[in-house]
Amino acid sequence: MKPSVPGAHLEVDIVPEGADPLGRGVAEEEYEDRYAIEEEDVAPAEVEEREEEREEVLIQPIASAAIDLAAGARYRATGKRKTAIARVTLRPGSGTYLVNGRTLEEHFPRNTLQRNIRQPLETVGYHERMDVVARLHGGGISAQAGALRHGVSRALLEADPNLRGELKRRGFLTRDSRAKERKKAGLKKARKRPQFSKR
Repeated sequence: MKPSVPGAHLEVDIVPEGADPLGRGVAEEEYEDRYAIEEEDVAPAEVEEREEEREEVLIQPIASAAIDLAAGARYRATGKRKTAIARVTLRPGSGTYLVNGRTLEEHFPRNTLQRNIRQPLETVGYHERMDVVARLHGGGISAQAGALRHGVSRALLEADPNLRGELKRRGFLTRDSRAKERKKAGLKKARKRPQFSKR
């Protein structure tokens, strides 16, 4: 005689989709998971439109800027990044940049750096009505560009303190504190150790 199949007397407990597995009588539609992230059925084109709208909001100039552009107006500030320091002066003009006696294009040949430097004035809408004169020292090209942008932003704050909220929201007033970590004694670099050999 053949032995019976173990568990043959048990019922199949496959739970149909939508039913409560514990049989509490609560339908799945009524149950709300407060931690669940709802996924919207959004077309990729709509997602791109939303992102473009957010970028346009940040690109649009600040309408509330009211800077006194009298002939003798001068707004000075200091910007820093890594080991670079920029002493910046804003004055009424046609939108030219004079960096260490050279034009912006001569001192910063990279287009991305030029764009970064121009951002604060373009945001305020004064990029064609103010000249920037800057003295830079220390650091490399990229650090100097960051210091100049920081200095221009702080000089704009000197000109109109009401711009603080908008400039801070766009990240122009934050001094980028990232710098190279110092080398430690007994190590090859800041954290790299010499290779260990047991024998």
